Amino acid sequence: MRISQLFGKRLREIPADADTESHRLLLRAGMICQLSAGIYSYMPLALRTLRKIENIVREEMNRTGAQEVLMPSLQPLELWQKSGRETAMGQTLFRLQDRKERDLVLGPTHEEVVTDMAGRNVQSYRDLPFTLYQIQTKMRDEPRPRGGLIRVREFTMKDAYSFHASEADLDSTYKQIVQAYRNIYRRCGLPAIMIEADSGAIGGKDSQEFMAITDIGEDEIIICDSCGAGANVEKACSIKLKAPCNPVQDMEEIATFEHKTIEQLTAFLKISSSQTLKAVFYHADETMVFAVIRGDLDVNEVKLKKLLRAADLRLASDKEVKHAGIIAGTASPVGLRGIKIIADESVLSGTNFVAGANKDGFHLKNVNYPRDFTADVVADIAKAKAGDNCTVCNGILRTIRGMEVGHVFKLGVSISDKLGANFVDEGGTPHPIIMGCYGIGIGRLMAAIIELNHDNKGIIWPMSVAPYQINLCPLYSDNAEVVKRADSLYQELINLGYEVLYDDRAESPGVKFNDADLLGIPLRITISPRSLEKGCMEVKLRSNPQADMIALDDVIAKIKASLTHTCI
Repeated sequence: MRISQLFGKRLREIPADADTESHRLLLRAGMICQLSAGIYSYMPLALRTLRKIENIVREEMNRTGAQEVLMPSLQPLELWQKSGRETAMGQTLFRLQDRKERDLVLGPTHEEVVTDMAGRNVQSYRDLPFTLYQIQTKMRDEPRPRGGLIRVREFTMKDAYSFHASEADLDSTYKQIVQAYRNIYRRCGLPAIMIEADSGAIGGKDSQEFMAITDIGEDEIIICDSCGAGANVEKACSIKLKAPCNPVQDMEEIATFEHKTIEQLTAFLKISSSQTLKAVFYHADETMVFAVIRGDLDVNEVKLKKLLRAADLRLASDKEVKHAGIIAGTASPVGLRGIKIIADESVLSGTNFVAGANKDGFHLKNVNYPRDFTADVVADIAKAKAGDNCTVCNGILRTIRGMEVGHVFKLGVSISDKLGANFVDEGGTPHPIIMGCYGIGIGRLMAAIIELNHDNKGIIWPMSVAPYQINLCPLYSDNAEVVKRADSLYQELINLGYEVLYDDRAESPGVKFNDADLLGIPLRITISPRSLEKGCMEVKLRSNPQADMIALDDVIAKIKASLTHTCI
């Protein structure tokens, strides 16, 4: 491809609305074009990279025995109502009606469709197991698209679904897919770690995410350097730091005046936050819930939502708290009636806590569980944090940020049971098909590759996913010998099967070099009058600071060696 004919313009200025490095570089390189918030067109260079990523994904999925299908983006809302996920997905679903006023959605994922398809084709255990996958467009009405391709409203995803007659068989396929994912990231030149995760609105049990570690990642990860265990902060558990545990004393009321927050209270009483109990009020669906937790900890709302089996969980407003007869700032579970109380297990560690007196201007000293209050449920609803101890090896946890590049989980029978996708076992008894689900966002994966492979000049593509392998860069295009040599080499490389981006523009060396660095093509071949005088061409890997002067007769051999060495 000659750059003079390449569709798309490089930008000299950094776009003001680009908030991540991958977003800035994709726009500057002319690889994507924004149509609307979270909606992008892929330009020729980006599409070549996307196709290469897709091919890697296909090859690795096919090695597991998975079969590729293509399912419709347009889905009947009725399927989502049957599965019970219409409410869980909420406003994320794009909804529409056809001319006969039948309700439809634009698929954000395809569990319902693939389960319906499996149910129509599976009769007995002999039809199992199998794995289906597709590379398909998804639509989600994201409230806050950001980061270019990192969080968008329309995107391409590889989603796979496995179907089984036993949990043991699901476990076997799950391990195969996990290995396939590791192979995909390795071949794409992207370091990724696997962590424990929450499966969210999709449901299911065992759930892992693959994370690219980057400071711009949306996810906070809790990780132990001692044993390597890691989890998304939504899922992470920890051994909490111990609170003071002294002999139990009699509860007494004390005046605390306007000191209502944990910070104000601890400063006034000269105690640590771990000696206090914090009250947080939520609405779980239509029910008010009182969460009580040690003052040095925060409520993990994902854990709380899952514990309550709530479709929607939100903080109660000040008006709602007041209407319930609760005095904000001095609330506690002591003597509270008529509200469901969920206590974090931290109330069991420590004694003689300070808690609200449910009376303005007053608190209670020496509050102890279960002497002074009880809870409907005591469970781990705390957010793990840096400095806590690891539940696996007791090591010290730390936090890092990551960007999700893949998600695998065991869905079980939560959807097949509701949609009536059953199989008959050897004894003739029907059972819901056991399922696994596995997703990779292709565009997001491309953005993650850039986030971890760039410098201050531009992208540094891994060879396996680069839009082109070679950037042929002749300087001073008014020099007949330079043009002749460049045209001849271009044709020779094409005949040898290499992918070449030929910068045939009448631009200055500075412009050509800057664009070459921006586009990040792995190997640059520079031809100039000066190099030809020496009987050489300049060969430079994008990832290396220095170029090599190679004799004309040795250039092809050097190119072959360089490309072979950099292939993943």
